Formats: sequence, C-alpha cells, structure tokens
Amino acid sequence: MAESILFDVATSLVTKLGSLAITEIQLLWGVYDELDKLKHTISAMKAVLLDAEKQQSNSHAVKNWISRVKQAFYDVDDLIDEFAYETLRRQVMAEDKRWAKEVKPKLSCTVDDDNATVKTMTHI
Repeated sequence: MAESILFDVATSLVTKLGSLAITEIQLLWGVYDELDKLKHTISAMKAVLLDAEKQQSNSHAVKNWISRVKQAFYDVDDLIDEFAYETLRRQVMAEDKRWAKEVKPKLSCTVDDDNATVKTMTHI
C-alpha cells in the first residue's frame, strides 16, 4: 500500500516538473537540463517501483531501497516547492518595486492632526 503511495508521489513529481511554473523556474534559474534529467529519472523509476512493490516482502534490501527512494522523492518535492516559492517571491518583489516606482509617487496623503483624519489624494 505504501509503495502505491510512493508511485503516486513519483507521478506527482513528474507532473510538477512538467508544469508551467517549473518551466518558468527552469528559465529563471538556468536549471533546465538538470530538472529535465530529474523528470526522466523519476519516470524511469516508476516502472521499477511497481516491480519492487512485488518483491519487497521477500527482500529486506528492496524494502530498504524503497524507503530511501521515498525519502528522496519527498526531498525532491520539498526542493520543487522551495524553487516555486522563491520564484513567486521574486515576482512579487519585482511587482512591488514596479508599483512603488509607477504608482506610489502619484499618491499622497496628509494628516489633519486637529481632526485626527488622513486625506489621500490621487494625482493620476
């Protein structure tokens, strides 16, 4: 049962590695070849996982290998998530800088201490 989950994790990783967000990461970070190789390796391992699932009850070595592959897949999943987060963070920061340059100077506000109010004026 756990290995079926592992097979599903492998499938999920291959899907993530083929997604638009990862394609953007590949371009921004210059890691296209590395992530493409990883995707192909995981795809090839999926077939081996199906065979290993059948053999694990007869072999402690296979059971150990499945455990190590499982941890490696989770590490890859975490790494993909971290790349995606960092890419999104950079996009947000770039957009924030653009907004600060283009929009913020067109906004001004004044504080009326007597009435404890803030007036915002737009110069667009």
